[in-house]
Amino acid sequence: PQEWPGKGFIMSFEELQLAAPIQKAIKTCGYTEPTPIQAKSIPEVLSGRDVIASAQTGTGKTAAFMLPMLERLSTMKKGPKGAPRVLVLTPTRELAAQITDATRNYGKYLKIRSSVILGGSSYVPQFRDLGRSIDLVVGTPGRLIDHLERGSLDLSRLEVLILDEADRMLDMGFKADMEKITAAAPTERQTLMFTATMDRTMENLARKLLNNPVRVEVAGKRVTHDKIAQHLHVADDVRHKKKLLRHLIDDRKLTRAIVFSATKRGADRIAKELSADGHRAAALHGDMSQAARNKTVKNLRDGRIRLLVATDVAARGLDVNGISHVINFDLPQVAEDYVHRIGRTGRAGASGVAISLCNAGEDAIRLRQIERYIGHNLPQQVIEGLEPNRSLQKSEPKSKQGRSRSQNRNGGRSQGNKTHGNNRNKENRGGFKGKRSAGPKKKSGIEVVYR
Repeated sequence: PQEWPGKGFIMSFEELQLAAPIQKAIKTCGYTEPTPIQAKSIPEVLSGRDVIASAQTGTGKTAAFMLPMLERLSTMKKGPKGAPRVLVLTPTRELAAQITDATRNYGKYLKIRSSVILGGSSYVPQFRDLGRSIDLVVGTPGRLIDHLERGSLDLSRLEVLILDEADRMLDMGFKADMEKITAAAPTERQTLMFTATMDRTMENLARKLLNNPVRVEVAGKRVTHDKIAQHLHVADDVRHKKKLLRHLIDDRKLTRAIVFSATKRGADRIAKELSADGHRAAALHGDMSQAARNKTVKNLRDGRIRLLVATDVAARGLDVNGISHVINFDLPQVAEDYVHRIGRTGRAGASGVAISLCNAGEDAIRLRQIERYIGHNLPQQVIEGLEPNRSLQKSEPKSKQGRSRSQNRNGGRSQGNKTHGNNRNKENRGGFKGKRSAGPKKKSGIEVVYR
């Protein structure tokens, strides 16, 4: 059985006293005991409290909110068409599909009507599902807003709103959509927010959207990659980053690489420019159809693509052997994602190389968070002819309204070994910046019950 911190006793799934069909499904899935995030969250969710839970990927978050939702939905209530009792809002199609699959597994012995509402998919089955009484909807922000405006989705009887990976939705610029969806729901609803990170922006959002939430935290297990050589190149701006990237991919030791971009548009742009330079490159992101993504991954495995330019979410679950290099053209928004990214290389006992390109100004704080998370500094390398004109500043910023500034007080990093290279032409302007917003404080504070 799993220790349940904060309650002082041992818990099994039986002690949750879920409905018999749910218990049967749990056993069918081979689960005997809840993970820490499940043991801490499920009782609070069942009690009707608003919950904000922070835990890393792979800790069982989906079951932490879906099992109590199925318990609620096991008591049948027929309602008007297109009016779900539970809505799960998630940033990407891939995550929505994962949640839908898990829901089918956990609810296989229940008679629950559910639907997945995704952008880039046909409207026909969505209109069919929303044209009848429905219990549960899982969807992405854009398409849900579309159905709200069309009147095919009715949130007037919504009992529970779940914001899954809320930090990613903020990073992807969905704050306005999240607020519009929550505004269309009843104020007396129960709201659950699951996130991998808990910073000031997330706390502000929680205060705005949740009502006196209880906070559940589970510390993630830190992963190390001893066989991956990690280093850093400082760039003055995006044009400088592109020059560095072009030099790095000319390395003959780079046989197959994943280049990470912060945005889908950025991934498309980089892949297009690399292809124009004669490289076998392709983009991979959430706006592509599933067939197109499958084809791109197959081409990478088969060696028809040498450079895959991907976003974090699109690369999640990507399992391709023989990746010699990972290049972070954009640093990740979340420090933990750095570890996930570089773990794409150095697999099956092989060695790998992870290279991060860091803007001397705006990326410095993200780099500091990454280095704090992994427990060491990334050694800086400098390419002769492509030296940065600005030093890297990594002290804590003074900020206003929660926004980072690049004016720091401490000195920069010393330069590492130089390698030889040539400057390149054909540079394009453009940067890839994630959106961050802080909501006003309207509701009461967050009660932290577990640490």
